Amino acid sequence: MAKVLPVLFALLGLGAGIGAGYFLRVPDPPPEETAAADCPAPGPEATPDKMPPPDSSPRNYAKLTNQFVVPLVSDGAVTALMVLSLSLEVAPAAAERVYEQEPRLRDAFLQVMFEHANAGGFTGNFTRIESLGPLRRALLEAAQNTLGPEVSDVLVTDILRQDS
Repeated sequence: MAKVLPVLFALLGLGAGIGAGYFLRVPDPPPEETAAADCPAPGPEATPDKMPPPDSSPRNYAKLTNQFVVPLVSDGAVTALMVLSLSLEVAPAAAERVYEQEPRLRDAFLQVMFEHANAGGFTGNFTRIESLGPLRRALLEAAQNTLGPEVSDVLVTDILRQDS
C-alpha cells in the first residue's frame, strides 16, 4: 500500500494537469474577415509598404546612459537609495540632441527626483500609479523645458529601492 500511494498521487496529478490544460486552453482565433470595410481590397496597389503607418509621427527612444541614484534621507541619515533608469521618447531628429544635452537633462531630472523623494514619493508603495504619476509628469515637464516639445514621454525603464 505504501508503494502504490505515490504512484496513485502521480497519476491523479497527471490527470488533473491534462484536464486543466484541456479546459483552460486558448481558443483558436476567429477566421479573418475577407471583406472588411476599413481595409482596402487586396490588389497590386495594397502592398504592406504602401499602407499608412498606425502612428503618423514616428518616434525614437533615447536611453540615458547612466542610472539615477537618489538617496532617501530620514532623521538626517540615508535610509535607502532609489535607483532609476530612464529613456526619452523623442522625434527622430531630436535623438542626437538628447545625448548632447544629457548633462543638463540629468541635472533637471535629479532636481525633480530629489523633490519627489523629499515629499515622500518614494516611501510606502512607490510603484502605484498615484505615486509614479506625478513623478512622470514632472520629469516630462523638465525634459520639455530642456529639449523642447519634441520630447513626448519619459519612460521609467527600471526602478529599484535598496534599503540600508
